[in-house]
Amino acid sequence: MKLDAILWDYDGTLVNSVPKNIAITKDIISVVAPHLSGENLPKYLLSETLYHEANHGAKNWQALYVDYYGLSHDEMLIAGGMWAEHQEKNQTAVALFDGMNTVVSQFAHLPHGICSQNSQLNIRGVLDSYGIGDLFKSVVGYDDVSNGHQKPHPFGGVKCVENIFGVDQANELCLMYIGDHEADTQFARNIEAALGKNAKVIAVAAGYSRSEPENWQTKPDYIANHVDDLLTIIGKYA
Repeated sequence: MKLDAILWDYDGTLVNSVPKNIAITKDIISVVAPHLSGENLPKYLLSETLYHEANHGAKNWQALYVDYYGLSHDEMLIAGGMWAEHQEKNQTAVALFDGMNTVVSQFAHLPHGICSQNSQLNIRGVLDSYGIGDLFKSVVGYDDVSNGHQKPHPFGGVKCVENIFGVDQANELCLMYIGDHEADTQFARNIEAALGKNAKVIAVAAGYSRSEPENWQTKPDYIANHVDDLLTIIGKYA
């Protein structure tokens, strides 16, 4: 089985964006739910360790905002709509995980794609700053997918694949999807189902992002506990 393309999640998979995400979340909460800012700031925004605990404990971003940060359902919906704009505005630096540039460059002969709930403009800016933007043939961001079709709904993944290969080619492919959330593994399964029985999507969990995939109910095909593990895992199929 030879890979046709590698699809990636962005935050927590390609880049360590925790400091930026904490800063953005604080900004959004101060607007949407000011009663939860200042001294009442949710404890999960007080350190990277606590943020990881909440981020990987929550089933999706909606649950993160309601169950961990304490926003109401309506506040959560407004907050979600502000995310892309704040991602573009906020200047907190994000960095590729150490060794990630090597991994992506090693498999430069394959097309890469990104399916993310970050903004496309933002992602492109970071990839270009590292000189690897050209390897990513499609970036599908938060603003490219309507609210009801965000991950783990397969819409963004199918769109990403069709952007790379065209609509007619999409259902005969062998793909890999790499992400740091249980919802990413579910997303990989959903993409495979949506593309049809001749498609294969191998799900890889980014364990190096402190995501504890061994505790997930939806099990990935592989766990990369270190960034370098991706060289071996992708290498089996490339």
